Amino acid sequence: MLDTRFCGEVIKRTENLGLLEYKFLLKAIVSSGIGEQTYAPRIMFEGRENTPTLDDGILEMEEFFYDSITKLLDRSGVSPSQIDVLVVNVSMLACVPSLSSRIVNRYKMRPDIKSFNLTGMGCSASLISVDIVKNVFKWYKNMYALVITSESLSPNWYSGNDRSMILANCLFRSGGCAMLLTNNQALRNRAMFRLKCLVRTHHGARNESYGCCIQREDNLGNPGFHLGKDLPKAATRAFVDNLKEIAPKIIPVRELLRFALVFLIRKMRQRYSKGGATGPRPVVNFKTGVEHFCIHTGGKAVIDGIGHNLELSEYDLEPARMTLHRFGNTSASSLWYVLAYMEAKKRLKKGDRVLMISFGAGFKCNSCVWEVVRDLENPNVWKDCIDRYPPNSLTNPFMEKYGWINDEDPETFVVPDEIP
Repeated sequence: MLDTRFCGEVIKRTENLGLLEYKFLLKAIVSSGIGEQTYAPRIMFEGRENTPTLDDGILEMEEFFYDSITKLLDRSGVSPSQIDVLVVNVSMLACVPSLSSRIVNRYKMRPDIKSFNLTGMGCSASLISVDIVKNVFKWYKNMYALVITSESLSPNWYSGNDRSMILANCLFRSGGCAMLLTNNQALRNRAMFRLKCLVRTHHGARNESYGCCIQREDNLGNPGFHLGKDLPKAATRAFVDNLKEIAPKIIPVRELLRFALVFLIRKMRQRYSKGGATGPRPVVNFKTGVEHFCIHTGGKAVIDGIGHNLELSEYDLEPARMTLHRFGNTSASSLWYVLAYMEAKKRLKKGDRVLMISFGAGFKCNSCVWEVVRDLENPNVWKDCIDRYPPNSLTNPFMEKYGWINDEDPETFVVPDEIP
């Protein structure tokens, strides 16, 4: 696990950083909402993050794949030969044979399996994978689909000092999820969720959206992941457009009519008022259509922004905040950790609806609604720590341990041999 002291040691051995970068990283991690029990790949603990090999990335994925898939199939009683569709999404690792082919080989799956291997889709890849399965299910009946989502961090550590790129080192953590989907009606009583609708929004045609979240090299040739200043604006635009499309699918007509009436009245008042806008902006009450909100843990600002725009309570945001604190941003798999938190807290009851919202490079915003098929309270990834959440405070100890950095003078600063 990445505790405060170990994170300090990792930053210290990144040779291209200076005092200004240390101060920037300290501010970022203190305000990130991430705790001390997140995970990282083996290469970090071996001190080789600056010299990764292809095998490091593949080994990281294979360890996760073979553990999670075996557990999932054993738990469900489904054999590998029964899998009809396989979708694997790992955005920042491409290899030959593909990761999906490696899974087919390991589990000796059928030669007619429909296999998909997604890369470059970013944190929104999970719902893209689900959408692929949904479309396959339209044409074939009684099928099983295995969806695997994770991210390979081993080959993607940034060793330069560009602030827009070192930020990713702070935010992303190791994690993943394996899911089994089916359209076999005979198995509906065993299902946990039923997909109601799914909407994908892609703003890749906008240059500022396309370039705000991109893998590139810095001026010295160090590869990394750039998070630009246009990211919040791009995310907001994609989010608004996505909500416009999914809202009519899930919100009751009476709520849509109420919103339209309030919006029209406000417009008329603006038109005839000398002072401009009058009253608060109208907001669609999404709680009339769904009971739970499963938000991508892209960072504290992402969670706060969605909460503000949808007027959600702290109860609604708790699953995302706790997931960010316990597991960090695990890219496309983060949604499923948030959903697992709801299950572990016994929030999910039969008939409840869950709105999932994810963002990804491109720039994309994807969302969907799941209906809970039966009361859920099964043990999951949270079982060893759920009783400790939510904690009394989400404040991490980074400022307490490394706050002295803010008092250092750039002219005389020297990295200490031993971290205090």
